[in-house]
Amino acid sequence: MEHRKTCIVVLHTLLLLRIAVATMEFKNLTLPGQHPSPELVSQDIQRKVNVSITRREMLAYTNIDSSISCLTGNPIDDCWRCDPNWHLNRQRLADCGIGFGQYAAGGKGGRYYIVTDSSDHDVINPRPGTLRYAVIQTEPLWIIFLTNMHIQLSQELIFNSFKTLDGRGANVHVTGGGCITLQYITNIIIHNIHIHHCYQSGNTMIRSSPTHFGYRTRSDGDGISIFGSRDIWIDHCSLSHCKDGLIDAVMGSTGITISNNFFSHHDEVMLLGHSDEYLPDSGMQVTIAFNHFGKSLVQRMPRCRRGYIHVVNNVYSRWEMYAIGGSGNPTINSQGNRYTAPANRNAKEVTKRVETAQEHWKGWNWRSEGDILMNGAFFVASGEGLELKYEKAYSVEPKSAALIDQLTMNAGVLGSRSNKLGKWTGGDGGVEDDENDYGEDSDGSSKPNTMNLISSLLIALLCFMFMCSSCDPVMLL
Repeated sequence: MEHRKTCIVVLHTLLLLRIAVATMEFKNLTLPGQHPSPELVSQDIQRKVNVSITRREMLAYTNIDSSISCLTGNPIDDCWRCDPNWHLNRQRLADCGIGFGQYAAGGKGGRYYIVTDSSDHDVINPRPGTLRYAVIQTEPLWIIFLTNMHIQLSQELIFNSFKTLDGRGANVHVTGGGCITLQYITNIIIHNIHIHHCYQSGNTMIRSSPTHFGYRTRSDGDGISIFGSRDIWIDHCSLSHCKDGLIDAVMGSTGITISNNFFSHHDEVMLLGHSDEYLPDSGMQVTIAFNHFGKSLVQRMPRCRRGYIHVVNNVYSRWEMYAIGGSGNPTINSQGNRYTAPANRNAKEVTKRVETAQEHWKGWNWRSEGDILMNGAFFVASGEGLELKYEKAYSVEPKSAALIDQLTMNAGVLGSRSNKLGKWTGGDGGVEDDENDYGEDSDGSSKPNTMNLISSLLIALLCFMFMCSSCDPVMLL
């Protein structure tokens, strides 16, 4: 009997040790794509911003280079927009990323796919020429749009890896059921797209690749849902009016940059992290840079659970509850932002520790450096955020907050508001949209320009010449 008790005790002890070791290994989990030194990535962003600003100031002072008219000091935009022939080398955009999502290749090296059909009638067998047909393909694709489009989704749009959605030069609106889903994939670039009025959908079969379709449960109604994915870059999009979040990244997603976007008219703007208890999100790394958080926003800009979040050079034009929130001990590095508090005297604090007592959050690493705090706004720092931990998080003292209007002047879809940008064919164009205050009946449509009509005729002519019964718009340009 004593021998049996001893065996039980030994087995129980071994089991506890095994659980402890497994827990330690899980806590030290490194996600694929996770950068080993996030402070160096933060430093690199500030270095690039300062280089771009210095170059612009030097050219303005010497007045010897006409390119000064296109330089803004924004390192992403200055990387490609100064080239008047950018439309002849669209894939250069993939080399212009910064931050944790800078390695997102998208469809670089792949063929161009021209979306010619704005319909979304069949989610199991999508029609060639539609956006849904393009995003489910297995090969890298650089997806562009023949003309202005309103794509009203019937169900969530499930991407495959290595895709770029490039809406430059066209007025492209994505609305409807589920909107964009990036699940267990890598290398996605979404650029220059209006995403709004997304609602819940699902409980149906949806195709996710040329060889697979399956049952999808009810979606949350996010504008962009990032689920277990990495190397993602969302740039120059305008997002508003969705059922759940405008952008949510959960379940071990990492290597994400959210830049140059315009957010408006929404409650829970951005969620980063699945839950306080989901340990893999400790490896989540997200850069939020050069965005404009505009009117009629309430909270979650972002709301963080675990992970390392770098919030740099953004404009916050008021909020109703708070700007940046978190729980589960996330690291938040706020640099060179402008926070303008609302008139409500009870909502002046930029930060909010969600449902956490001070004795628990006082050790969390939240810092504010070089931020401009207006209308009574204040940022509550904690942990090592005051000095030590972020000593190397910048190359020089952040000075770019004073130039924040210049850095974020083109936030949102290029060609909207006052930002005119040439069509992808190279002509002039652009559509005003009153700072993306979309009405319920807004469809983002407008008449195609002459070059787009010519392109349509050329595609039809090619189809006729080759006697094809249906023309697959995947083509090498």
